[in-house]
Amino acid sequence: MGGELRYEIAQNAYIKLVLHALKHKSSAVNAVLLGRVSSQNDAVEITDSVPLFHSQIGLLPQLEISLILIEEHYAAKGVSIVGYFHANERFDDHELGGIAKNIGDHIYRYLPQAAILLLDNRKLEALTRTKDRSPVMQVGTFNYFFFSWG
Repeated sequence: MGGELRYEIAQNAYIKLVLHALKHKSSAVNAVLLGRVSSQNDAVEITDSVPLFHSQIGLLPQLEISLILIEEHYAAKGVSIVGYFHANERFDDHELGGIAKNIGDHIYRYLPQAAILLLDNRKLEALTRTKDRSPVMQVGTFNYFFFSWG
C-alpha cells in the first residue's frame, strides 16, 4: 500500500457508538466496526458498528463467540469486521488498555488496515453541555505489531 490510508465512518455507525457510550457512562464499552476496504486499498469505509459489551469486556469466550457470529451474519451483506471501538470507564483515562490492545491486535491479524477508535470521555461529556460537534474519538492503527495514533 502506498500513501496514507483514510478512514471514513458513516453517520449511523458513529452515532450508534456515541449513544452506546452515553448510555453506559460509568462502564467501559466496546464495539466492532463493520465495513470494507476500498478497491484501491486506500480507504477503510466503516459503514456500521455493533456494540458488544458495557461491562466485563475482557471475557474471552463471549468475545470470540460474538466476533464469529457477527462475521458470519454480516458476510452475507458484503461487509466484514474492519476495526474495534473502545470507551474507558474512567473519565480521566485516555489510553487504550491492555485488553483493548489485545482485541485490536486480534482483528489486525485478519485485516492489517484495521482501525481502532478510542472515545475521548472529556469530549463526550462536553456534548451534553455545549454545541461543539467536533469528533469525540481518536483513530489508531496497528502497524507492524505496534500501536500508533493517527
